Amino acid sequence: MTRAPVIPRRYWFAALGLIALAAAILLWMGRPPICTCGTVKLWVGTANGPDNSQHIADWYTASHIVHGFLFYALGWLCLRRNPPGDRLIAAVLIEAGWEILENSPIIIERYRQATMALGYSGDSVINSVADICWMMLGFAIARRLPVWATVALAVGLELLALAVIRDNLTLNVIMLVAPNDAIRAWQAGG
Repeated sequence: MTRAPVIPRRYWFAALGLIALAAAILLWMGRPPICTCGTVKLWVGTANGPDNSQHIADWYTASHIVHGFLFYALGWLCLRRNPPGDRLIAAVLIEAGWEILENSPIIIERYRQATMALGYSGDSVINSVADICWMMLGFAIARRLPVWATVALAVGLELLALAVIRDNLTLNVIMLVAPNDAIRAWQAGG
């Protein structure tokens, strides 16, 4: 395996600056900094409870890691001639943009109407920041692993989430873009 070139520190500082900017925008939008329960948990294993999307990691963390795999591939396809740091910044911009959009009233309402996230009220800022960091971890993993291993890991993460919570990145996209009653019924346990 060839060693991936190191991404210079200035890119990591820029990425941290983008994460801080996203956090500031989310705070400005009125998102709570941490769970309104007043605690910060490392892991929340209940996908449909009030703590989901409020702490550092949950079952949807796998989706953000897969985002990193996908954004790495997209950067390789579209920014192949650019240094890896440019690809990292592009990935962080996309993920941060998604976190801001995901916490807008229109997307929160779309989740409530189109998916099984009936009580979803958006993410806490700490969860959004962690989600961006999980994506960066996925990006870093994809830079190091062979393509076949990254694809296998992505499929494994998707299947694990599907088996445990009846949801994953693939179903999330399908249900946001083209809601399906059969999928919604299956996700509800019917």
